[in-house]
Amino acid sequence: MSIAENLTHIRERIANAASRCNRSPKDIQLVAVSKTFPADAIREAYDAGQRLFGENRVQEFAGKAPALADLSDLEFHMIGHLQSNKAKKAVELFHAVDSLDSVRLGNQLNQAAGEAGKTVPVLIEINTGGEDAKSGLPIDWTEIEPVLAAAEGWANLRVSGLMTVPPFTDDPESARPYFVNLRELRDEIDCHNLPAVSMRTLSMGMSHDFEVAIEEGSTQIRIGTAIFGTRPSR
Repeated sequence: MSIAENLTHIRERIANAASRCNRSPKDIQLVAVSKTFPADAIREAYDAGQRLFGENRVQEFAGKAPALADLSDLEFHMIGHLQSNKAKKAVELFHAVDSLDSVRLGNQLNQAAGEAGKTVPVLIEINTGGEDAKSGLPIDWTEIEPVLAAAEGWANLRVSGLMTVPPFTDDPESARPYFVNLRELRDEIDCHNLPAVSMRTLSMGMSHDFEVAIEEGSTQIRIGTAIFGTRPSR
């Protein structure tokens, strides 16, 4: 199927999943994960009404961005692991960073955003599965609290919620406990009433498990393969 047809199908599935848990599909953002796909694929999705996209490599997106500069209402989020030394370029290129995983990175992003005269929304990435190969903070208050405390001093960042990528399996149901854990962490952080921290966004769920994520409270899903197809080899 075409990208437009895939998007229509995904939106129908979002609506059905939301209906099952008495939620509105309007409360669930769809991030089209366009990493490794060319600018033409992004344009095709744009023509089908998609406006929010996710990329995971600063250099890769820097190569695509000029070809999309005429589409002024596009919004791009950095969803991959971000090294501190690329914070300045990320602030220049992206509307938001959904993978904040350390105080150091937050400090670098805040400084870069201040120099650029921007306020950048960020999500704190949580490694709910405790996987060594993945970035993100563990579900451990002693690791998370320093980031929340540092947020009080980040005048040019807006902490807007949490993001996770659970361990992959073929069974979407196996992801449910990790989505529950993230939602419960969100609720715990909310109870602290931190003035510089909002927990409005729960970014969880991808092509194979997003319906389960919606049932567990996701407000933002990240879909790549189910929209764009099999990723081209690098």
